[in-house]
Parts: sequence; structure tokens; C-alpha cells
Amino acid sequence: MSPNNYFASDVDGIHGKYEIVEVEADVHIITSGGLRIPAHSTVLAATSTVLESILVRPQKRRSSEKTIRVLGVPCDAVSVFVRFLYFFKCTEEQTEKHGIHLLALSHLYLVPQLKQRCTKGMAERLTIENAVDVLQLARLCDAPDLYLKCMKFLSSNFKKVEETEGWKFLQDHDPCLELEILQFMDEADSRKKRRRRHRREQSLYLQLSEAMVCLEHICTEGCTSVGPYDMESSHKRVPCSNFDTCQGLQLLIRHFASCKTRANGGCLRCKRRWQLLRLHASVCDQPQDCRVPLCSW
Repeated sequence: MSPNNYFASDVDGIHGKYEIVEVEADVHIITSGGLRIPAHSTVLAATSTVLESILVRPQKRRSSEKTIRVLGVPCDAVSVFVRFLYFFKCTEEQTEKHGIHLLALSHLYLVPQLKQRCTKGMAERLTIENAVDVLQLARLCDAPDLYLKCMKFLSSNFKKVEETEGWKFLQDHDPCLELEILQFMDEADSRKKRRRRHRREQSLYLQLSEAMVCLEHICTEGCTSVGPYDMESSHKRVPCSNFDTCQGLQLLIRHFASCKTRANGGCLRCKRRWQLLRLHASVCDQPQDCRVPLCSW
């Protein structure tokens, strides 16, 4: 494609025929491959403050033609970048093919819309092979969302990632980033352990809470086969809503009544019953009216 027809298909119908646009073009973007892309300084300045500062900077050479050199990036990637500055759109195929270079350009020239699109697309296309490279780029380009996504991906797939060439290269050339990754993994593992411990504690608190309710229920009105010694049930007791917990307490109570080794703390089941009674006595807010043993003592 010749430089003179570069924007013909895109501009036609938006600004009129291309010949008119070509007359208005007042700056050329030059790539490493020698491609000269005609552009308009007003458009570039409006979409990128970095390009705006370049355009107002005095030219080193006396020439009526303004040029901006975008080097170190494939010509096709620069073409997609310039088109985005005009029309704020690029295809998924383009972002997939040139995502790394477009992210670098969007960061360098401060084009947040393109940067956001690139980071989202690259996060969705993370693989075992490219995760380390994308992480390094995310850190260089100040893309925190992509950086975090890469860190989580590496943490979840570390056994496979550490076998890649990218990880071996990282170990040899960027030990600081390697340390960041290992620290992140250690912190993530600690958070998982804290969450598991918290869930276990919450489950234990729930069980103890149910046990206190059931203990009071058994000692006040009775449940199935166990009830207050001084109260006759006028009807058959039906299982309560927490019968699994209640049944366990009933078994403890019935065992305590017939245990021959409970003296001097010789029976663990009897000791557990005393612990539950003491716990209830310590949390009961109506000790004078409560019928649970130890509560009103």
C-alpha cells in the first residue's frame, strides 16, 4: 500500500474524498521500515498529549514538513495505532496480533482507551508460554490490572511456568521481578490459609452456638428421649430443627448418667459435657431463670 493511499478506505465517507484529506495532512509518521504515514497534527494532538508536545517542539532541521519517528515497532503495529488515533477502533485480530506493541505505544503516547483495550485482550489470552513476558510488559507499561492478572495466573500455574524459557530468562536477568512473584505466591498462600482457618472457626462457632441453643432447649422443654427431670411431657416430643446437634447432646447426657469413670475427669465424653455446661453458664444472659445445670449456681 502506498503512503498516498494509506487512509483512503477509512477516511472516505467521513472527511470526504481522500484527495482532499491528503492536501490537509500536515505531518508524517515514519516507521522503522521506512513507511511514511500521512496524518493531521490536530487529530494527533487531540488524542495524545505526548504527540501534542512533540508537534509543538521546534524541528531540528529546517523543513516545512513535520515528521514523527516511531521506531522499534513493526510497521503494521504503527499503522493500527495511527488508525486508532483517528477512529478509536481496532479489530480483535489486530489486538491479538499486535497487542504487545500496541500496549507499549499506548503507554508511551498516553492513549488510555487503547491501553485499556490491549490490557483486557492480553489478560484474556494469557498462556503458560507468554505469561512471564506479559507480566514484564505490564510492569514496564504501568498496567496494574494486567499485572495482577498475570501474577494470579503464574501463581496458579507455577509448576508449568517455571519450566518455560521465559521463566529461565527471568531468573537470569531480572531477579527482582522473580522475588516479587515468589513473594506474591507466598502471600497468596498465606491468604488461602487464613481464609480456610476463618471458615473452620466460623463453622466451629456455628456448631457451638447451635449446641448452646439445643442445650437450653433440652433442659427447658426436652427433645425426643431426653428432657427435664421434673417435667412430664404431655405429648410425644418430636425432633427439633437442629436435631443432629441435639441428638449428640442427648447421647452425652445419657452417657453421663450411666458413666462409671466420670470421677476425677476420667471420661473424655463426660468432660466434654462439663465444658459445654460451663460455656453456656459463661454466655447465658438470664442465669436466674435458666434451667441449664451450672447456669444458676
